[in-house]
Amino acid sequence: MGFSIVKVYRESLPDLKFIGKRYTDSDRADGTFGAKWGEWFANGWFAALEKEIEMLPKENEGMAYLGFMREKNGIFEYWIGMFASESSPVPLNFEYISIPAGDIATAWVHGHEEKGEIYWAHDACVSKFTEKGWILDDKYAFERYQCPRFTNADKDGKVILDYCIYLK
Repeated sequence: MGFSIVKVYRESLPDLKFIGKRYTDSDRADGTFGAKWGEWFANGWFAALEKEIEMLPKENEGMAYLGFMREKNGIFEYWIGMFASESSPVPLNFEYISIPAGDIATAWVHGHEEKGEIYWAHDACVSKFTEKGWILDDKYAFERYQCPRFTNADKDGKVILDYCIYLK
C-alpha cells in the first residue's frame, strides 16, 4: 500500500446542493474519469462555478473541488463539481443534486497523486470508519480536493486527498 491514512474524523454538513456535471461508467477512459477532470480545467468550468454559485463557508470545507459518487437506479454516477449553499442558483449547463444536512466520515489519504495510489483507498477508509463504530450510508461518497492539502505536496512529493462517506 503506497498511501497512508493520516487523519479520520466526523463532520456535519448543512443542507446543500452539489452543482456540476454527471458522468457514468461509459465516460471512463482507461478506467478513470481523469480525462473529464482535464475537460473541466481546459474549459474553465470550476472558474465559472466559483463566480456564479454561493459556496459553502470555509468551516464546511467550502471552495473544494469534488468527485462525487452515487448509485441511482442501478447506475453508477460520478459527478465533478462543487458543493454550494441550498439556495444557490445553478448556472446554465450545469446540473445539481439536493442533499439534506448530515454527518460525514472523513479520512485524509496521504500519498503520491501522480502514481494514483490515493484513489484506491476506499476499502482502507471504510475500515477506519467502521473501527470507530460509525454506520455508513453508502448513498453518497466523495473525493474532496481541498487546497492546500491537495495542491501543495510535502517534502516527499505527497498530497492529501479527503475521502468522505455520508453516515446514517
